Amino acid sequence: MADSKLFYAVTLLICIGVVMSYSLATYITSLYNYEPFHFLLRQFIAALIGIGLMWLLSRLDCNAHFKHIGVTIFIISIVLMVGMHFLPQSFVSSAGGAKRWIRLPFISIAPSELFKIGFVYFLAWSFSRKFVSNVRLSIKDEIKIFIPYLVLFIIAVVLIAVLQNDLGQVVLLALTLGVMLVFAGGSLRLLGVIFLGTISTTFIAIITSPHRILRIKSWWASAQDSVLALLPYGWAENLRISGLPEPYQIYHATNAMASGGFFGSGLGEGFIKLGFLSDVHTDIILAGIAEELGFVGLFALVCLFGYILLRLFRIANRVQNKMYYLFCIGIGLLIGFSFIINAFGISGITPVKGIAVPFLSYGGSSLIANCLAIGLVLSISNDSPS
Repeated sequence: MADSKLFYAVTLLICIGVVMSYSLATYITSLYNYEPFHFLLRQFIAALIGIGLMWLLSRLDCNAHFKHIGVTIFIISIVLMVGMHFLPQSFVSSAGGAKRWIRLPFISIAPSELFKIGFVYFLAWSFSRKFVSNVRLSIKDEIKIFIPYLVLFIIAVVLIAVLQNDLGQVVLLALTLGVMLVFAGGSLRLLGVIFLGTISTTFIAIITSPHRILRIKSWWASAQDSVLALLPYGWAENLRISGLPEPYQIYHATNAMASGGFFGSGLGEGFIKLGFLSDVHTDIILAGIAEELGFVGLFALVCLFGYILLRLFRIANRVQNKMYYLFCIGIGLLIGFSFIINAFGISGITPVKGIAVPFLSYGGSSLIANCLAIGLVLSISNDSPS
């Protein structure tokens, strides 16, 4: 029987996201003269599709269908990510000059959201064949085995970081890849090599992009006082920069969280959404929730996310099939890292990455893709002992 506790926990989180998408979209709804329920209706439809998809997948025999679904997701997502750059402009929506969504009559599809699920499937399938072994390999042999994965990751970097100008998703995939490798049996030495390569690639991506350099400087301008206070005064002052304002998003997001206090201003009563940050219902939703529901509401959501991750890892721990085990771990990592990266960004701990909060942020592609992933995990839970 599928893990009903996981299903209901995710459904509850989705319902909270639907309500908040209505509450936090007040300003942008009036700004563009949308109907009052414009965002609520669209997110509600996406929620129905996502919950229905989870339920249907949970009833499938994973031994008969899991591989076919995984391969289909992986191939289709790559085809869409490549093909969208050859579509007419009328079929593609962009952000910052980069094409990220395929525009259809009733929905916009973000292929990168689907690709993340296919990426985890591919790693689970391949790692279970290459790394899960009792034989200890030399670092040279491990690097040879890892080369095909490196090629795939480079392709992902080109498709997402270069063509879509979305470095945050690449960081998320890199973290997921590294930790899944450890769970698959890869050595810490290999993980160290991958870490150094990722840091080098990220550094090059930053220094070759003026807008990313400015974003890093702006973030440091807001974080430097807290960091430099921990270092020796004379040496630390050499790292201080001046003349840059605090990042707009972080400034208003932290103010919103501070004004929310312990119990919040009340559902629908927040101020951050009134033009200060017009898209609060998307990537900055945690700040809006903290303002309206307070520390208590935000803490409850953190606990709910923690419970979902616990259920995912428990399912992984119960299954005997190594591919299923790694897939469950990978989906848990995607959800967990997405939440952490988003939370760290809006609180000023790290630069803002533009990664949606799973199941909460407004956006049909992200919601349905995450429900698809959870549905596959629920299908796997059917095959695991209670």
